[in-house]
Amino acid sequence: MKVLAVDGPGGAGKSSVSRALASRLGWLHLDTGAFYRAATLAVLRAKANPDDAAGVSELVERLKLRQEGGSMFLDGVDVSDEIRTKEVTATVSLVSAHPEVRRILVRHQRQWVAGHPGAVVVEGRDIGSVVFPDADLKIWLVASSAERARRRAAETGEPFSVVAADLARRDGADSTRRASPQKPAPDAIWVDTTSLAIDTVVERIVSMIESPSGVPPHLG
Repeated sequence: MKVLAVDGPGGAGKSSVSRALASRLGWLHLDTGAFYRAATLAVLRAKANPDDAAGVSELVERLKLRQEGGSMFLDGVDVSDEIRTKEVTATVSLVSAHPEVRRILVRHQRQWVAGHPGAVVVEGRDIGSVVFPDADLKIWLVASSAERARRRAAETGEPFSVVAADLARRDGADSTRRASPQKPAPDAIWVDTTSLAIDTVVERIVSMIESPSGVPPHLG
């Protein structure tokens, strides 16, 4: 196996599960969302209009983006903390909606995997459907809206109502964008994480890798 794709909406557990899977299996891990966040940070720093598709795409094309050891680098500087700010979170859907931006960053992501030997766990929102449609195993994580908001609120310390509204906004933007809308690949295996611990989800996926022929189309 070369690529294990883990997709799903915010708060479904992609990051926690993907990192735990990579650690459990001894594989590499790639967070594709960090590329979009780094690009968004660059747009904000340049005070560019995030709705300007041509301007944003030209800016993103010039960026030097690198992810290593779990850290995201923008033009040689570690921006792992800065890309998680509220301002970036509020703007990333606008930047990532531009088809040319997605084309540029998908190229970066594919080059990253091609340049790293061995198997890799790749997390995102369109990995199995667009970035690596030939991934060896595609997982689509889901969870109830309330549980997703509860998890994210626990992470950020923001009020539940604020987080729930933001997740709903991001879901709508990501699922309706023209380029690479957020949706499960037809052959993705669904795992509902609402009432499952991270370790349980990880063990379920590991069992799929070890016995792929016995995996049902949906788990939950």
